[in-house]
Amino acid sequence: MQKEIIIKELEFKASRSSGAGGQHVNKVSSKVSVLFHIQNSAGLTTEEKEQLQVKLKNRVNKEGQLVLFCEESRSQHKNKELVIDKLFVLIKQGLKQKKPRKATKPSKSSIEKRMQKKKIKSVKKILRSKPKFE
Repeated sequence: MQKEIIIKELEFKASRSSGAGGQHVNKVSSKVSVLFHIQNSAGLTTEEKEQLQVKLKNRVNKEGQLVLFCEESRSQHKNKELVIDKLFVLIKQGLKQKKPRKATKPSKSSIEKRMQKKKIKSVKKILRSKPKFE
């Protein structure tokens, strides 16, 4: 992954932010959306592209673009920085490989302890039952 190339490929859109804020919110476009086309990116290898397509399939639209937005700050520039940071965090998480699970066996002592507990519990339950008269 090459950050410089990816940053050049990003497409930004500014729009009005939602929520409370009075008159300022109604006249300033501070919300920033970023569009990143994963398949057309020169900053990613083909394996990385395939991996991102699979892991981020819920966040990718029909055109194959990853869409993120930020409206946390009142400043458009600050929101732009935040959304770029969000994008790279998301890409890093998408490219992270899962560690293979190692199969383990319980130790002999833990098996014995478990069996002892089961025996004690079964005796306790037998003693709770009503006595049988013959």
